[in-house]
Amino acid sequence: MSKKGSRKRAAGKGPTDGAEPALRELLRIPGGKPVDLAAHDARETPAGPRDKQAGLAAMTELAAPLADLQERLWAASTAGDRRRVLLVLQGMDTSGKGGTVKHVIGLFNPSGCRIQAFKAPTPKELGHSFLWRIKRALPQAGELGIFDRSHYEDVLVARVRSLAPPAEIERRYDEINHFEKSLADDGVTVIKCFLHISYGEQRDRLLKRLDRPDKHWKFNVADIDDRALWPAYQQAYETALERCSTPHAPWYLIPADRKWYRNWAVSRLLLEHLSELDPRYPEADFDVEEARRRLLER
Repeated sequence: MSKKGSRKRAAGKGPTDGAEPALRELLRIPGGKPVDLAAHDARETPAGPRDKQAGLAAMTELAAPLADLQERLWAASTAGDRRRVLLVLQGMDTSGKGGTVKHVIGLFNPSGCRIQAFKAPTPKELGHSFLWRIKRALPQAGELGIFDRSHYEDVLVARVRSLAPPAEIERRYDEINHFEKSLADDGVTVIKCFLHISYGEQRDRLLKRLDRPDKHWKFNVADIDDRALWPAYQQAYETALERCSTPHAPWYLIPADRKWYRNWAVSRLLLEHLSELDPRYPEADFDVEEARRRLLER
């Protein structure tokens, strides 16, 4: 990832160009190196469409290939292919996790999607390991799983709000890495997207919710208090991104101040990963011509 203002725009390479797609190269957080979120412009558009109109058109163009790849992934699972995809969405309040689910996952067949939004853990969930509720929500073979928040809440909110001892928080980073490695080994493609929103944009989005009665239900007064903790949350995210961006489950930093760009970038990442999986329709396990003959006789 480059510093603010220094990233060159790149035209997104096709998912089958023979080289790693440009967007994954541009947005991937290398891991193991300090992350400075303030150095990344949340309004940046480092690759792909340059404005909202072009972004909406590009989203339309992604719909057909994404739907095709999803169907192929599901079809392959009927023949024993255990591969599946898990999209993890994390970000500050109003960064667009729900909006991404609405606009991006809307391109897919909902019957092949497993969506889970993680709220504060229940008393029952608190009685188990922090990964217990996560494991219960994982996608099955052939499915696209989407986490609106995730196991990272337990090293983000838990860290900022001191909901667990510091030593326990420290252990969780390694637990997360081991867990995600086990997912990758079991055929899960993990795509982790940090929706990077600026402090000013968050304020504007919260104000818009107050301006519209039909959006009051989305407003939480606690969000105002959380804004006072913005530096602590940014530091918590920086630590999680540095320590948990791995080769088998990298983090991608999505500039999220522009909603249309956020939606395109996440959709494009999904296309690149699904294209790399290249799921295939299974061959018929019956005599096609014999079945055709029997049908024509009736």
